[in-house]
Amino acid sequence: MGLKFNNWYIDVMGKSILDVGGGPVSLLLKTFNLGGGKVVDPITYPVWTNLRYESHGISVNVQAAEDMNETGYDEVWMYNCLQHTIDPERIIENIKRAGKVLRIFEWINIPAHAGHPQELKEEKLNAWIGQKGQTETFGTASLAGTAYFGTFNL
Repeated sequence: MGLKFNNWYIDVMGKSILDVGGGPVSLLLKTFNLGGGKVVDPITYPVWTNLRYESHGISVNVQAAEDMNETGYDEVWMYNCLQHTIDPERIIENIKRAGKVLRIFEWINIPAHAGHPQELKEEKLNAWIGQKGQTETFGTASLAGTAYFGTFNL
């Protein structure tokens, strides 16, 4: 995704960032100099999760990304999200309207199964985004699989 950590945190230099599918532990919680942040996720999490986001100046929209209508963000972040969705192509279309830059990390080539109805492929993601991403295969005991990632100007 091209993020640079500084002592476990990311200086986002005043940018506004939308985290699609950020769940209860969005990377936005690891940022400083955030110019505005929002998490869009379809799951309602415990109240303490929203309070933690609120204490960081991050708003939460409980909504499927297929239905979001966000605009005006400097960046959109999405990681390990699209396998869990109904219509990943529609989500990418929505993201293209939401921000100027997309930072993405998604696992690919994993057959669909319960909780993961989408099998993502590099070719599909490239077509939906309209640009070519990078892939890397990991093969360690704690991390195994092929990832698709990149930073794209939209």
